[in-house]
Amino acid sequence: MKFQLIGVNHKSAPIEVRERLAIPESRIPDALKRLVQHPGVDEGLILCTCNRVEVLAQSKNGSSDLRKFLREFFHLESTAYESHLYEYSERDAIRHLFRVSSSLDSMVVGEPQILGQVKEAYASARAVGAVHSHLDLLLTRAFAVAKRVRTETALGSSAVSIASVAVELAKKIFGSLNGKQVFLVGAGKMSELAARHLIANGAESIFVSNRTYERASQLAAQFDGQAILFDQLYDTCDRADIVITSTGAPHAIFRREHGELFLSRRKNRPMFFIDIAVPRDVDPEMNKLDGIFVYDIDDLQQAVSSNLSDRRKEAERAEEIISVEVERFQARLHTLEVVPTIVSLQDHLETIRQAEIDRVRGRLGPLSLEQELAIDALTRGIVKKIMHTPISTLKTAARDTEATTVVDLVRRLFNLQEKKTAAKSGSGDDN
Repeated sequence: MKFQLIGVNHKSAPIEVRERLAIPESRIPDALKRLVQHPGVDEGLILCTCNRVEVLAQSKNGSSDLRKFLREFFHLESTAYESHLYEYSERDAIRHLFRVSSSLDSMVVGEPQILGQVKEAYASARAVGAVHSHLDLLLTRAFAVAKRVRTETALGSSAVSIASVAVELAKKIFGSLNGKQVFLVGAGKMSELAARHLIANGAESIFVSNRTYERASQLAAQFDGQAILFDQLYDTCDRADIVITSTGAPHAIFRREHGELFLSRRKNRPMFFIDIAVPRDVDPEMNKLDGIFVYDIDDLQQAVSSNLSDRRKEAERAEEIISVEVERFQARLHTLEVVPTIVSLQDHLETIRQAEIDRVRGRLGPLSLEQELAIDALTRGIVKKIMHTPISTLKTAARDTEATTVVDLVRRLFNLQEKKTAAKSGSGDDN
């Protein structure tokens, strides 16, 4: 059994690279099916957010070439992204997943959205049968670790999000949001968060446009705003001072010609675009227009940096929790690895016990119930004593790196046949 993880994030790759590797939500099921069909992969999960694209895989025997999977799925020249990839295996992959789920690897350390995104990725993978065994165990433990970090540290207190940072940036540019007109393009969770922050900071009115008009209407109604049909976007967008856009469009929906049109209608009054979509919704060429100010998600990192110093101490406490949890999970995995051998040993010796009782039963003649019970208890006791030392040795070895060697030795000594045994994971200490 081996865990592997490969990916890019806001630290390793600029948005120009990340948007080329972004997988639309509609393609995630197909990507997962292709992942588990890739040589060596038994289970898989794909996490795709505005800040990261990561592939997590579990292999029973050896490892899998996940770089080859990326090349085959995206049909891109590896030189376009190869230098930006990070790759982890085993303990490091476990630690990385725990850190991501606990928001220690986020652009805004402590933001709560990432845990929900990991859970959504988990649900998608389970829905297509890509997660079912050891990866299931790892992910459910990651959720428990994230909960522990949130409970035992103040990492999430006064939590900020990408949306709130974007609003703070808008305030710095305009001085005040009082009376400002705001246009939300995309009616997802990020847009909803942005709307809440905007209203709290004095925004006068909110327009919402989404490809699904019903969703735009629902979001607009929450904030006494106005829903706009998506095909009327370019006819109405110039009414806004601030545009926050977060759609799943594969290409830019705002281009230079749109910016020129908006400025002419606004008589050159400035417009501020905050593009929190990956791939980007706003063509960088728009930023070259006088009066148009465009900030993408990478531009928000500078605004985020001031948040990090306040959380550094809490982040250190969270890292300590994760280190402990990684060790506990590793120990649990090692224990699971010896369970099939213990079960095989028990079955093997029980078969011998029953066979020996059957062999001598004819020579003993009729036996009373008390005699039958006495023979059963005697033989069970002998088998139990024989099993005690090898089972204790296996359980002890499971906590160390020598587990595989001991398992092989016990299997040879007792001539145990290889067979697949479903080990019960149990709830253990997963709270």
